[in-house]
Amino acid sequence: MTVISRNPADPADRLVDIPAPGAFAAADAVERARAAQPGWAHGGAAARSAALGAVATAIEAASTELAELAVREVGKPVTEARAELARTVALWRYYAQAPYEPTGAVHETASGPGLLLTRRRPHGVAGLVTPWNFPFAIPSWKAAPALAAGNAVVLKPAPQATACALRLAELVGQALPEGVFTVVPGGATEGGALVSAADIVSFTGSSAVGRDVVRTATARGIPVQAEMGGLNAAIVLPDADIPRAAAQIAASVAGYAGQKCTATSRVVAVGGALDPLRDALAEALRALPVGDPADPATVCGPLISEAARAETQAAWQGLSVLAGGTVPDRTGWYAAPTLVEKAAPGHRLLREEVFGPVAVLLPARDLDHAVRITNAARYGLVTSVHTADLTAALDGLDRLDTGMVRINAPTTGVDFHLPFGGAKASGHGPREQGRAALDFYTSSRTYTLSPG
Repeated sequence: MTVISRNPADPADRLVDIPAPGAFAAADAVERARAAQPGWAHGGAAARSAALGAVATAIEAASTELAELAVREVGKPVTEARAELARTVALWRYYAQAPYEPTGAVHETASGPGLLLTRRRPHGVAGLVTPWNFPFAIPSWKAAPALAAGNAVVLKPAPQATACALRLAELVGQALPEGVFTVVPGGATEGGALVSAADIVSFTGSSAVGRDVVRTATARGIPVQAEMGGLNAAIVLPDADIPRAAAQIAASVAGYAGQKCTATSRVVAVGGALDPLRDALAEALRALPVGDPADPATVCGPLISEAARAETQAAWQGLSVLAGGTVPDRTGWYAAPTLVEKAAPGHRLLREEVFGPVAVLLPARDLDHAVRITNAARYGLVTSVHTADLTAALDGLDRLDTGMVRINAPTTGVDFHLPFGGAKASGHGPREQGRAALDFYTSSRTYTLSPG
C-alpha cells in the first residue's frame, strides 16, 4: 500500500506519497514505546508537566505554519484551522498540570493498624487511531492525557492527515524522550497491528471500523474507547429566536463542509416554527461563503475526496431541495451547502451519517414528537435545542438519548475540560477529554499496608 495525501482544494497537489510501513513496523513501534514507557512514568510529575508544557509552547510557536498545513492537507477553512490550533495549545497546557493531580486516596482500615490505599497507574502503551478532520486537536486530546498519566503513545493517523501528524510528531518529539511518542503512518493494516499490540486503545472514526476496533480490543481484554459517527439533530421550537437559530444551524450544517462528527444533519422544526425556519435556514445556507479554504471568509471549503463529494451528491438526489443541491464548477471537491425536505421514512439521511454539507428538514407536531424523531436514530452524539422556554430546555436535557445536549447553541463545538462522547452507535467505552480522559488512561489499584 502507498500512503497518499492530496490537497482537496487542488487534487493535483500531493503532500504525501510514501510506502506504508506495514504491520511489523507498527508492532515494532509499540515495542519501542513499551521500552521507553517506564522511564517516562517514573521520571516524576515535574518532568512530565514540563515536557507537556514545552509541547504547548512549540505548537503555539508553529501555529501559523500548522494552520496553513491543515488548510492544504485536509481543506480546513483557515479561520477554523487557526481556532483548532489555539484549542490544541490549550489542551496541552491543560493536561500539563495533570501530573500534579492526586492519583489515589488513603482510607482507614476496618480494624487494627495499617493503611488502605487506592492508586491509579498508567496502562503502558496507548494506541491512538485518529481521523483526518481535526488533524491536530484529536491526536492531542488523546495523546496529552495519556502522556500526562505516564503512558507512552503510538499514533496511527488517517492517511489523509499524514503530513499533519508527522509534523506534530516532530514538535512533540523535541520535548519528550525518544520512543515515548511515535507516529506510524498507514491504513487499515497498520491500524489493525496497533490495536493488536497496544495496552490501551482510543479510536475516533467511522462506526464500521470502530466496531472492529472494539471487537479486537475486547477480545484481548484491554481497555478501549471508540468515538464514532453522529446523526445529530437540531430541535427548533416556535418560541425560539428563529434568525439566530437558523444562523447557528447553518454554520453547523456547512462549516468545514459538514465534515465534523458533531455537524447538524437533521433539523426538527416544531409546530409553527416550520415555515419561518424553512425560509430562514435556506437563506442562511445560501449566504454562507463557499470557496478556497485559504480565504479567511470561507466557511464551507472542499470535501476531503472525490468519493466523499459523490456520496454527498447521492444523499440529496430525489428530494425536495430548498437550498444548494449543486456542485460548483471549480477545481477541487466542492459541494454547495444543501437543505432538503420530504425525506421518506428509512431514507439514508435519516439512517446514516453523510459526512458533507447537507441536512434534512423534518416537521414535528410538538416537543414529544420532536424528541421521538431525534431519538429514532441509531446514533446519539449531540443534540441542540433552540427555545426560550426553560421547561422545554430542561425536558430536552432529560429525555434526549444523546451524550451531549446543547441549549440555544449549535451542535458543533467542544469544551475540552468536560467529558466528550456519545451514546448508542456513536460511542463505546469511557468518555474523552477533561478528567474523564485521565481516568481512562489509568487503571485503579487497591493496596493494603499492614504492619510487619
